[in-house]
Amino acid sequence: MSSSSTGKRVGIVIGVIAVIGLAVLGWAAIRPGPLAFAGGKTVSLSEYSAGHPTGVPADFTDTDKLARGKYLTEAADCQACHTIEGGKPFAGGRPFSTQFGTMYSPNITADTETGIGSWSDADFLKAVHEGVGKGGLRLYPAFPYAAYTYLTDDDVLAIKGYLFSLPVVKNTPPQNALNFPFNQRWLMTFWAAMYDPNTRYQPHTDRSPQWNRGAYLAEALGHCGDCHTPRTPFQSLDNRHKFSGGASEGWRAYNLSSDKESGIGTWSQDDLVSYLKTGHSMDRGSAFGPMAEAVHLSFAKLTPSDVSAIAEYVRSVPPVDTPDLPAPKLEPASADPAQGVAMDQNTKGREFFAGVCSGCHGWTGANSLVSHSTLTGTRAVNDPTATNVALAVLRGSSALPPSGDIATMPAFGAAYSDADIAAVSNYVTARFGAKASTITADDVRKLRETN
Repeated sequence: MSSSSTGKRVGIVIGVIAVIGLAVLGWAAIRPGPLAFAGGKTVSLSEYSAGHPTGVPADFTDTDKLARGKYLTEAADCQACHTIEGGKPFAGGRPFSTQFGTMYSPNITADTETGIGSWSDADFLKAVHEGVGKGGLRLYPAFPYAAYTYLTDDDVLAIKGYLFSLPVVKNTPPQNALNFPFNQRWLMTFWAAMYDPNTRYQPHTDRSPQWNRGAYLAEALGHCGDCHTPRTPFQSLDNRHKFSGGASEGWRAYNLSSDKESGIGTWSQDDLVSYLKTGHSMDRGSAFGPMAEAVHLSFAKLTPSDVSAIAEYVRSVPPVDTPDLPAPKLEPASADPAQGVAMDQNTKGREFFAGVCSGCHGWTGANSLVSHSTLTGTRAVNDPTATNVALAVLRGSSALPPSGDIATMPAFGAAYSDADIAAVSNYVTARFGAKASTITADDVRKLRETN
């Protein structure tokens, strides 16, 4: 074969690869936005006369400027990411383990040396809307600026005003430890160009004012999709499968679409309102992990109208199936420990549950005295991977519900082996869930390694 023929074939192969690569890149770049499912006509906020989807709601009656900023900061759930366990609020340093390495949240108090005290309004707006920090530093999308870009300037600056009113904390978080090439911040220039629309929220004229308020809260402030929507290979949100489930700090963030089996399609408005406001809804289960933290630091602090608006919006998202999630089992287990799961199956898990868990959760899984400890209907217990069950046993849950229930679950990770935790997790899903799990000790070991 002549060298010219070989060269032509190599050129053809390279050309085909380039075309495929560009096609994949184009497919990812033109993915639908978070509100594409709603269709209909949108208008600018200045043209919308049916209500006020931005700012604070009508039932937030405090007129103080800082109170308004505090409310919006809580709605945006800023404290959760920018506070390390046991640390000063908003001083940063919380680690986030990813497949690309570990990132640490920055200090967003008004300290001029280690925080954002020297940032102007323009600096802050550019960071929140475009992912560009002071001096042109490109921010990683772990900071959800692709969602915050929909916030109005007034709301962003109200948040800044509140942050600047808080006690100044001098704290320098650790340096990020990201693998090459992900440690090259300049690459975020291209990511932002493809995935950050850099536009403010536009109301949908064929939807109700409450729906639009819910959309603004869920998509812009609450950035729900960052946890509950899967990601493309380029780490943008795959809104073709909107709200069908994602991940957050090792935990599974479950399906929020209206799918009746794997999502929340059978939940009523009251079910979802209760879950958001208190972290629990009867027959729907309790929140753990990052979701419990979001309830404690954000949703529980919102006004009734805002929680209702979020519920209306979320329940309007079309159904998307998550194939590995069965419909939750809603019937309590037998009060007889010998019934429901064969005595000779998973003896270790049964003994662990009897000695450590049954006092709060009961053998039926339904606790009429402390509702947050009810397991019946809980999505995590009906997840055949048992990921969140194992993490709950490992880490516990320290977020107290607003209802006053004593619902703190201690962490058992230090006291029990990976094999013990795998055994009790499998026992719990088999006794109280729709399908038994087969999580292994090695799986639990890997979960321990996530932050």
